[in-house]
Amino acid sequence: MKKILILNGPNLNLLGVREKSIYGDQSFETYFQSLKERYPSFDLEYFQSNSEGAIIDKLHEIGFSYDGIVLNAGAYTHTSVAIADAIAAIRTPVVEVHISNVHQRESFRHHSFLSKVCKGVILGFGLDSYRLAIESFV
Repeated sequence: MKKILILNGPNLNLLGVREKSIYGDQSFETYFQSLKERYPSFDLEYFQSNSEGAIIDKLHEIGFSYDGIVLNAGAYTHTSVAIADAIAAIRTPVVEVHISNVHQRESFRHHSFLSKVCKGVILGFGLDSYRLAIESFV
């Protein structure tokens, strides 16, 4: 059974509540349950933190034993060399995801420090971006 972690960064704990026109009105916990039902042959886990250090710690913790990581680092995507370094240091492949199309948003969101060290990037498909990332590990 493949082990895949979905790792969400800052403010993504507020999905379903914050900026519904951008992020939708469904909580991530509800969406995660639908992913678990859709992929019963995968061992899917979920972790969210608003702390950069906790995200790095989680990457280090599972980055040598899991089959895949789906990472939405939120705003840290555009600011964190440390998270990029953590991804580069581990063996588990990471797919970067974004709910919105960041290239249609503010210019500071157009650059990702993470993309270069990730297996791929999926963005702009709403919460379905996570499903598409999981499909990349099938």
